[in-house]
Amino acid sequence: MVAGVVALILLQVAAPVLAGENVVAARLWPSPEYTRLTLETRREIKYSLFSVADPERLVLDLEGVDFGEALASLPGHLRAEDPFIAQLRAGRNRPGVVRVVLELKNVVRAQAFTLRPIAQYGHRLVLDLYPLVPPDPLAALIALDGKVPKVGVAPKDGGDGAGGESAPRIDRLAMIVIDPGHGGEDPGALGRRGTQEKDVTLLVARRLKAQIDNEPGMRALLTRDGDYYLPLHVRVDKARRVKADLLVSIHADAFIRPHAHGSSVFALSERRATSEAARWLAKKENEADLVGGVNLDVKDRYLAQTLLDLSQTATIDHSLRLGSAVLAELGAINTLHKPRVEQASFAVLKAPDIPSILVETAFISNPSEEKRLNDRAYQDRLARAMLTGIKRYLEKHPPQPRPTLASAPGVRASRTD
Repeated sequence: MVAGVVALILLQVAAPVLAGENVVAARLWPSPEYTRLTLETRREIKYSLFSVADPERLVLDLEGVDFGEALASLPGHLRAEDPFIAQLRAGRNRPGVVRVVLELKNVVRAQAFTLRPIAQYGHRLVLDLYPLVPPDPLAALIALDGKVPKVGVAPKDGGDGAGGESAPRIDRLAMIVIDPGHGGEDPGALGRRGTQEKDVTLLVARRLKAQIDNEPGMRALLTRDGDYYLPLHVRVDKARRVKADLLVSIHADAFIRPHAHGSSVFALSERRATSEAARWLAKKENEADLVGGVNLDVKDRYLAQTLLDLSQTATIDHSLRLGSAVLAELGAINTLHKPRVEQASFAVLKAPDIPSILVETAFISNPSEEKRLNDRAYQDRLARAMLTGIKRYLEKHPPQPRPTLASAPGVRASRTD
């Protein structure tokens, strides 16, 4: 049987459901993390979800909807590489009920919930399929490399080792987690030529990862490597699970007026934002969970604890040092929107033990910057600038000793250097 799904889950809504209410859009987002089926409707609808064994299937019944074009096209959205769904079909089951059947490749943990209208979306019914055992990002990283090599770190503060103190050699990699902003249901900002922020951030992130992986003593991990949405706290959690040394979240800003331009770097603020613009941007980025689609009924105890741990001001201090190094390099290839690192309460930067920055590469709402963001050579230059800034930071603040990369996740001691 499908784990985590009661034999029958029936959710009823208070709003009246009109007969013949149509599903206006159907979307399927597969990924190694989970697969999401989203049905967008004009009004909130009644639905029931249950599982059937031999073979493993999930059955989703929709009440008061027509079997229209969106549902008829649903099987065409299925990809062969989907890790969870083998076949997908939809049709009329009985008067007033449309049935969607998902034949599964493996036993899964399923979760269904509804989302209220936000941004460009109407009401949404979401069905998420998770593996019984969540993928381990560290194990996946080791599998890619075959092993985790041991690499010594150069003397601290760029010293040449001749006289004076030098940093101890640390036989491990510097782990950099790269977070491409948005994804899946959440496209992020939109350029005037139709460029979606989620696509740009992934392309730049992949280039930065490739450049980092070519550096001796460094390795990178992407929070997402495809077009799907991850909640903000999950991005933070992935960085902590691999004991990341740094987290870099990549974005491409937008503003209501097209003349806004330039690159920016942000760090976390324990108190208030350093500017009204920074506060506004943090609010907008934090709302990505509402657009991307997070089940608000699931309480996140981990994030609550993270918020309590924000007294570790040393981490924020190092975030500012990292941000300053990256901002200086970005200034060599693009105008800076602000000449200093700004701070605000960005949810994705709230790991209490990992220096974290959010990079707004450029304004996707600016036509000339949108054009550059789509240029492969410029994407490479953006990635190279971020890499150079990261290396400058690591030269002064090399990774600190710890038992092993594969040890259990936990909070490291606060930085004091």
